[in-house]
Amino acid sequence: MPDLPESLPVAAGMPDLTTLLVAGWLLYLVVLGGWIVLQKREPVATLSWLLGLALLPYIGFLIYHVFGPQKIKRHRLRRASSRSQLDASHDAFGGHADARELARLGQAASGLAPSVAREVRLLVDGGEKYAALLEDVRSATQHIHLEYYIYHCDEIGTALCEALTERAKAGVRVRLLVDAVGAVRARRMFRPLLDAGGELGWFHPTRFGRVWQRPWINLRTHRKIVVIDGRIAYTGGINISDDHDDRNRDDAFRDLHVRLEGDVVRPLQRVFTEDWIYATGQRDCLKEIAAQTPHAEPPGDIAAQVVASGPDSDWEAIHRVQVGAIHASRKRVWLATPYFVPGEAARMALTSAALAGLDVRVLLPKRSDSVLVTHAARSYFDELIAAGVHVHEYGPRMLHTKALLVDDAIAIFGSANFDHRSFRLNFEVAVMFDDHGVAARLEEHLRGEFADAPEVQPASKRPLFTYRLPEAMARLLSPLL
Repeated sequence: MPDLPESLPVAAGMPDLTTLLVAGWLLYLVVLGGWIVLQKREPVATLSWLLGLALLPYIGFLIYHVFGPQKIKRHRLRRASSRSQLDASHDAFGGHADARELARLGQAASGLAPSVAREVRLLVDGGEKYAALLEDVRSATQHIHLEYYIYHCDEIGTALCEALTERAKAGVRVRLLVDAVGAVRARRMFRPLLDAGGELGWFHPTRFGRVWQRPWINLRTHRKIVVIDGRIAYTGGINISDDHDDRNRDDAFRDLHVRLEGDVVRPLQRVFTEDWIYATGQRDCLKEIAAQTPHAEPPGDIAAQVVASGPDSDWEAIHRVQVGAIHASRKRVWLATPYFVPGEAARMALTSAALAGLDVRVLLPKRSDSVLVTHAARSYFDELIAAGVHVHEYGPRMLHTKALLVDDAIAIFGSANFDHRSFRLNFEVAVMFDDHGVAARLEEHLRGEFADAPEVQPASKRPLFTYRLPEAMARLLSPLL
């Protein structure tokens, strides 16, 4: 048998494997990199994705496929069709020019008309919210609609599920919409509710089995909405989890929620309805829900603007309203947020207000539940403090409050954090009020929070590798998450 050559010769004109891999890598960088540049996102986000693709050949493409920016056209079309049915609203923001402009901005960007509230009750921490919510749920006679990002199979999750099941058995129409990622651990506990006649919807279940479609893993509903009998609504930052229940845990999240009555319930019902139709395809429920949400009598006299935003719109409605409110400030800007990764527009608004001599304060957790986000937030401290912003770090409990107070009348509550994810990737909801009474209650609450949170002092000499380098890397990576 003749001896075989040590290596087979490469056919003339055929490139070797290394050349093919390098060529493929360069082609992938050019094509996908060009696509990312054409998205016209902020420079730091674009640079982050380009570096990720370059440093992680082929794996970077998989990461982009799963976590990269996406738009939801189907959802936007459904929202557009249902927005046409919104009732014309009177100009609730009639007394304050800046507030009227902000309300018009919120309406134009999210399609939800200005409204009014009869009662706005601030609920501090989970214990206060859960007690009120369970009481209202147990008193429901027509319908209960709930939408949550996190729903845990724990003590409060079980108590709420049992209350909903009891109401469903009594003939109350119960619809529960939960995020497929945030509520994945509670999947089994909903069986009694379904057996009792309740309805369950999953928002954006993962689609990893469909390789021809990009998965929705990075596009979540972060909204917290409850509507009971079309009369009472809840929204804010508190999920359904023992992590928020200060009655049972000393380390429970510090948080804030609002309970609402009046005509402001109607736009919140609309947001839930659109999400329910999108997640379940049950379009036949639209007229039924509209009939179950009559105008409140009396409607109320507290000017309120519900603002909804998400990747189904290019307008970043909550982002625009918050930045617009900061630019409109004349006296003060007080912001509380658990995650602080502002874009250039938001950062410029805060620093400009401080440079103009306004009382600008930012309340953040001393340690959030994400090390990366904690370092990313601290990377902005030097710039903020140099401009005159007072930065306070709350601890040891995790601060989860999301609120903005501007001057003496504008107060904004909701589910949105002050970061890229909430402004662009998550489905969020917020309510802006133009009312001295609501603003005074928020001022009282935040004043106590600032008093308990030490102010961050200017850092004259901070070691490069101990602080500045980790912060810079976290800031660069934050748009990817």
